[in-house]
Amino acid sequence: MSVLLSSSLPELGSPRVGKVREVYPLGDDLLIVSTDRISAFDVIMPNGIEDKGRILNQMSAYWFEKLGHICPHHVISVDDDDVAARIGRVLPELAGRCTIAKKAKPLTIECVARGYICGSLFKEYR
Repeated sequence: MSVLLSSSLPELGSPRVGKVREVYPLGDDLLIVSTDRISAFDVIMPNGIEDKGRILNQMSAYWFEKLGHICPHHVISVDDDDVAARIGRVLPELAGRCTIAKKAKPLTIECVARGYICGSLFKEYR
C-alpha cells in the first residue's frame, strides 16, 4: 500500500480541495474522498500517514450511522460498490475512503476537542 495525498477523477471535474478531503460534484450529490494528508495549524504537510483517510472515513461513517436517528445527516453511502457504480469504474486506491453525500448548505464552524488548553489558545483564554 502507499499514501494517498490526492485523488484523480477527471471524469468528475475538478474537486474542491480541503486540508484532508477532496469533494467532487456527482450530479445532485457529492463524492467526498478522504486522503492521507496531514495538516497542522492549517498547513498541509508534504507527507501523509498510510490509511489515515480510510480510518477517518470509516470513523465518520460509524458516527453518522450511530447518530442518524437523532439528527438527519448528508451521508448516502460509504459502500465501495455504490461508489464504483456512481463513478463508472472501480478504483482500488479509493477503497474505504469515499462517501457519497447529499449536497447541503454547510454550517461553517470548527470544533477542536482537547484534554487541555495550550499554546496560543491558552494565551487567548487568559
